[in-house]
Amino acid sequence: MAKKPPRWYFSLRSPYSWFAYRDLMKHHPDVLDAVKWIPFWEPDARTEELLAEAEITLPLVPMAREKNFYILQDARRLAEDRGLDVTWPIDRDPVWEVSHLAYLLAEDAGLGREFVDAVYRARWQESKNISDPAVIGEIAAGLGLDADRAAGAADDAELRARGVEILAASVRDGLFGVPFFIHGHDKFWGVDRVEAFVAAHRGVPRGTTGPTDAELAALPGMAAAQGDGGHAGGCG
Repeated sequence: MAKKPPRWYFSLRSPYSWFAYRDLMKHHPDVLDAVKWIPFWEPDARTEELLAEAEITLPLVPMAREKNFYILQDARRLAEDRGLDVTWPIDRDPVWEVSHLAYLLAEDAGLGREFVDAVYRARWQESKNISDPAVIGEIAAGLGLDADRAAGAADDAELRARGVEILAASVRDGLFGVPFFIHGHDKFWGVDRVEAFVAAHRGVPRGTTGPTDAELAALPGMAAAQGDGGHAGGCG
C-alpha cells in the first residue's frame, strides 16, 4: 500500500483553520507547499443523504451555546495575538458546500491556495457571507476562474460526489475537528499543534530544538519561499 502524504484538513468557516493557515503561511510556507490540502465542512441536507446512503456518519455534534460564546472570545484573543482585525461574520442558514465545493474547482485550476486566501479574507476581515453564491462567484472571477461555475458549485453533481468522498476520507483519517494535521500515523488537532506538526514533518525529534531561521533559509528552495513578499499570508 502506498504511503499517504502528509496532509491537513482545513475549513473555510473555521477561525482556527484561518489562524493555522496564517501561521503556516507566515512561518512555514515550505510545509504548506509539501502537504496535501483537504477541505472539511459540515454537510447540508443533500450531502447528509448521500453520506447516509454510503453508510458514513461524521463525528459531528451540535455546538453548545456556551461553547459558541467561548469561541467568540477565544478567536478574538488569538486574532489580537497575531495583529489581525476580525469582523465576525453572521451565518444565517449557511450552506458550506457553496464555498468548499468551489474550492475544488480552484484546486483543479492550480489556484486552490489563492482561493483559500481570498475566501478567508472575505469571511473574517470583510464580513462577507461565503454561503452566498454571488460572493463566491466574485472571488472566483477575481482569480480568473469561471464565476458562474464556481457560484453554482453546490449544484454540480460531480463536485457534490467528490465532496462526499472527501468527507468519507476524513472519517477514515479519524478527523473530529479542524484544523487537523496528519503525518504518517501521527495526528495533530488544533491551531496550537501547528508547530508540533511542522516538527514532525521536518523530522525534528520531540524535545529537541528545531532548526534556526538561518538554517531553514539555507535549505534548497527556502530562500525563494521566504523571500516572496507577494501572496504568502496575504490577508493583511
